[in-house]
Amino acid sequence: MEIRFIWEDPANQERQQQDFGLPLVIGRELARLPENIQGQPPAKVCFKSKEISGYHALIDFVDGQLIIEDVSTNGTRVNGKLIRKTREVIGSGDTLQFGPFQITLTVLSEVSGTEILDTPPTEFNPDTVVSIPSDISEPLPSAQSTIFFNPETDEPEAQKNPAAVTIHNVAFFPPAEFLNTEFVDVQLLYASGNRVEEKDYLGLGGGIGSFVWTNYIRIYGVKADKIAVLGLEKKPYGRYQRLCKNSQIPPYERLRSGSDSCPDNIWGWPGYAWREAWRELFSGQVISAAKHLWQVFSEPVLADTYTPISGKVFESLDREAERIGWSEILRYGRIRAIRKTTDGRYAVAYSVPGETQRVHGYLVGKFVHIATGYPAVRFLPDLQKYRLETGDFKSVVNAYEEHHHIYEYLERNGGTVVLRGRGIVSSRIVQRLSEARRKNPKITVIHVMRTPVLEGNKFGPVRRKVENHWEFQPYNWPKGTWGGDMRALLEASSPAKRYELLKDWGGTTTADRTDWKRIVQDGLDKRWYNIEFGEVEKVEANEQGKPTTFLKTNKGTLKVAADFVIDSTGLEAKPKENPLFADLIDRYNIALSPYGGLNVANDFEIKEMRNNSGRMYVSGILTLGGPYAAIDTFLGLQYAAQRIADGLVASKAPGMRYINPFGSLWQWIKWATNQKP
Repeated sequence: MEIRFIWEDPANQERQQQDFGLPLVIGRELARLPENIQGQPPAKVCFKSKEISGYHALIDFVDGQLIIEDVSTNGTRVNGKLIRKTREVIGSGDTLQFGPFQITLTVLSEVSGTEILDTPPTEFNPDTVVSIPSDISEPLPSAQSTIFFNPETDEPEAQKNPAAVTIHNVAFFPPAEFLNTEFVDVQLLYASGNRVEEKDYLGLGGGIGSFVWTNYIRIYGVKADKIAVLGLEKKPYGRYQRLCKNSQIPPYERLRSGSDSCPDNIWGWPGYAWREAWRELFSGQVISAAKHLWQVFSEPVLADTYTPISGKVFESLDREAERIGWSEILRYGRIRAIRKTTDGRYAVAYSVPGETQRVHGYLVGKFVHIATGYPAVRFLPDLQKYRLETGDFKSVVNAYEEHHHIYEYLERNGGTVVLRGRGIVSSRIVQRLSEARRKNPKITVIHVMRTPVLEGNKFGPVRRKVENHWEFQPYNWPKGTWGGDMRALLEASSPAKRYELLKDWGGTTTADRTDWKRIVQDGLDKRWYNIEFGEVEKVEANEQGKPTTFLKTNKGTLKVAADFVIDSTGLEAKPKENPLFADLIDRYNIALSPYGGLNVANDFEIKEMRNNSGRMYVSGILTLGGPYAAIDTFLGLQYAAQRIADGLVASKAPGMRYINPFGSLWQWIKWATNQKP
């Protein structure tokens, strides 16, 4: 068994994280091991403080429970409670304090399967203590996806043990009576002693998808006090901003994909290009302003596709969040499970992480929207195997992990990078590597591709252009799938037919941009960027401890030694990768599309979850293979929110009303003058 300590250094407030085996002894010096430890030699952690004894405390797994034993002079605080010369049962999420060091504990275990009491409690008892596997919303390991969004912090986090699951020795929540039924009684939720909050509208996720949906229903007439949104981020773009930063899109860099729609503005005018041009005109940059407006009118035939500056997108979201009362609507917590209620609504069990004592609660609502984003980051199995065998999590990384150290190293020392994956993220990584070469030209990129790309995906007579084995969008993909023939055709098709159409059309690819194509061509011409085709057989550490890729090509096996390997194969899209949805799918027999996404109706309702007049909707990547193609773009999230809002009006949802032309103009004026809807 392993445990993880996360703390901030009292001296400089730097975040620290470290994993330990058990038993673990904590102290100031630990020159002599304590005599009461039996079995294997303990792991040790030293904290330099006069408030901490030489041998201060012991953490071990005893009789099926994780315990901490204090043997110190000053004592240890467990969730704020002082213990001295005694034992205390602890679990994940608990806070331990040794002197000035306050530590958040996460328990990692090699146990697989489920350990639950043979006879579960018959009442909702918040004090019942059992040993359970990872929470219902925590992701399970799989062969391909091993980088998950930490359920406590929402950070992409690699698992050092693919069999690891988190065990909580805390109150069994939600209890068996909640999990083992299709319908729960709201009165029993109140009787449990946990907090219960009832709202007309519930948003689950707290990201941009939840924000866009909330924005629509606010403009459609719903008051802020009728809505609650559950999430782990204070800002609706928190996870997206972090993934942008990790994949080398800083605040001053332009976004790469179909991001020309405005999630802060349902009317789409003025768009990002108009706003940028307006700012430039007032700062005297007339030519630059004209260029951006020209892009909007002539893209992509006569000019490169316009994409906004990421930092400006986040600023605009902040403005709209304040306007619609986002801070009033947001609830901090992570989803544990969802069930229908006996009175035609839905109950959402959640936990609040990070508090000195873990708090549980329920949200109850009649109209629920789910937009939790991607369940995990996809990671190639051979790279996963390399990291687990070598313990090297610095040389082999995923593009969505924090990996700025690679560029810092290359700018100082030069080196070779193997890049895997081909798409939007890969294009940004190549651009970032080209920027590093300006500081140190001794940088080489080997781009490993499975097969050549000779022709692009197509729709009717239109085929995507391919250049240097990169496929580019011949038209603006999100705009093309918003309306017109593509959207109508997809909505009218069966799930099987949609699968065929989407395979023909392909997904969002790199925009056809001159600056980007110039970088690739320059790299090929100067041979600092090289493409190798083949199938990766394995990745092993060489004698110098560097990752070596064995690539099976039509000319034999090619060995590529590199300083770093960057995996940019993308994000995991299947709902079943997240146990929250795996549980929901199995409990209510929710149909899946051939792509593995939730099979939603054209208005994005999950029909199997209908509960009398209660409705549940979902948008984003969870609807992969559904009635809309560009589901994970800004425009896709807005389209889904528009259809859901119209569906809510048709369902006579309280406070919702269609917006006529005069009402729409009035609401736009309120948006432009920054007044509440």
